[in-house]
Amino acid sequence: MYNNNLAYSTYTQNNVGVESPEKLVQMMYEGILRFNMQAKRSINEGDIERRTYWINRSNAVFSELINILDFNHGEIAHYLAGLYNYQIRLLSEANLYSNPAKLDEVTGVVKALLDAWRESTNVAE
Repeated sequence: MYNNNLAYSTYTQNNVGVESPEKLVQMMYEGILRFNMQAKRSINEGDIERRTYWINRSNAVFSELINILDFNHGEIAHYLAGLYNYQIRLLSEANLYSNPAKLDEVTGVVKALLDAWRESTNVAE
């Protein structure tokens, strides 16, 4: 469902100990959760520059998740592409309107994806 090379080269620069492609996707979801937490904190503090920085980081991870989808392995890749694109849209709205509720919505979706990913791949936390 994903192309190991693109994601691996992008993220191993900072995470040398990536054990598997499954672990890499888990780390990407976890990164989005961390970035969203920081973005929400920045919204609450009124820090526009930091808010934009953290939301852009989450958007970059979603873009990478879209790039590593393998559309030759069924409908799930198409579903995930649509879901990821919608999350990018919500993040853009959160940034444009300083709306923490939009961040919360994205965070809820990513938590569910992370739980499902861990369960389906048996990757430890």
